[in-house]
Amino acid sequence: MKLQRRIRARSSSSDTASAAFSFPSVGQILHLGVSLGIILAADKLLKHAFAVAAIKFPSALFGMFCVFSVLMVLDSLAPSAAASLMSFFEPATLFIQRWLPLFYVPSLVVLPLAVRDIPAASGLKIFFILVGGWLASLAVAGYTAIAVRRMVKTEMIPAEPMTKPAPFSILELWVWTAIFVSSFVLALINPIALGTSARTCLSFLLAATVLGYMVGSWLPSDIRKVFHPIICCAVSADLAATAYGYFSRTGLDVVLGYYLTKVSSNPGAGDILMGFLGSVIISFAFSMFKQRKLVKRHAAEILSSVIIATIFSLYSTAIVGRVIRLEPALTVSILPRCITVALALSIVSFFEGTNASVTAAVVVLTGLVGANFVQAAMDKLSLNDPIARGIATASSAHGLGTAALSAKEPEALPFCAIAYALTGIFGSLLCSLPIIRQSLLLLVG
Repeated sequence: MKLQRRIRARSSSSDTASAAFSFPSVGQILHLGVSLGIILAADKLLKHAFAVAAIKFPSALFGMFCVFSVLMVLDSLAPSAAASLMSFFEPATLFIQRWLPLFYVPSLVVLPLAVRDIPAASGLKIFFILVGGWLASLAVAGYTAIAVRRMVKTEMIPAEPMTKPAPFSILELWVWTAIFVSSFVLALINPIALGTSARTCLSFLLAATVLGYMVGSWLPSDIRKVFHPIICCAVSADLAATAYGYFSRTGLDVVLGYYLTKVSSNPGAGDILMGFLGSVIISFAFSMFKQRKLVKRHAAEILSSVIIATIFSLYSTAIVGRVIRLEPALTVSILPRCITVALALSIVSFFEGTNASVTAAVVVLTGLVGANFVQAAMDKLSLNDPIARGIATASSAHGLGTAALSAKEPEALPFCAIAYALTGIFGSLLCSLPIIRQSLLLLVG
């Protein structure tokens, strides 16, 4: 009933509706398509080039360094050119920011397949590392930031304002509902012409995921504390897969297999969503450049906290995994638990015998724990400084924790955004070094 009242309130207020959504012009659509297309194309070209050259370093991270370097050079030589470049790519960065949580969802949707062969005892051990490790990483990052801040005694300066994407409108909800219903019915009534494949299920599974995210974002805040929009859209996609599996008699496992095929020639809805993860990393360059003055002024607090928290996260996970006798392959799979999914998957690719689905699921679940409990935990730990709160949140719960904190503590958001990017960058750089990988494997056993 609360959700219905909120939807009616949105649709009845023309001012709210126009603020939430307006039909884009042809020029705006082209601008978004070109700017986003360039980022996607750059990510794809870099992936191909790195694969051909057999380079294991994350290609998107290299792309991010290149974009950031270009912006910094232009800013020193021709500031107007740097500003124009930022303005040109703003529609793409806002698009990525608006839909960012969706790119994490596929790992949760296919979680029933990923955990099927994991014993219950191992699952409990992973959960223990996930929750305990999140709290420990939060404390390490936060207290490190406070200690360094007391030493350097740098006064805070106002951050650059961060543009927020428009909320979802009732019109968008009806459009995606129509896409879901029509594609679901078509897939059921015309199985001979379409066949049962990832392509058959792609449209309605993608629409179900998007619808779940929209509805989840409209839930009251007290409900979102236990039923995050990411959980809502994962449940929505699983329900759609269950319904199609039942009516088509193909079964849930088959349909979930079509959701995330990991085959470029036959992609599913999850593959489409995860295809944006590289672009997310490249887009970090724009957010870091926008807050370059803040990074420079508070470099000591930010860098020291991120470096110490990332090292602690990786090595404590390896040590605790061995102490509680978690299977080595699973321990290695969850090493990057505090790093954003896009780079966590790149990190585990450095190691052999890992389970990428478990990696992605643990990273997302860590973010969900942080999103729900990070403020209460920091209050209990007396982490009251905005810099410490922002860094601690991002270093322990990456993007989902950042999103949860941003709505209530805007003064901490810039530090969240910076630490969110730098934690993934530094973790990837560390694990790209053979000596670090070998030391982690030695600890894991």
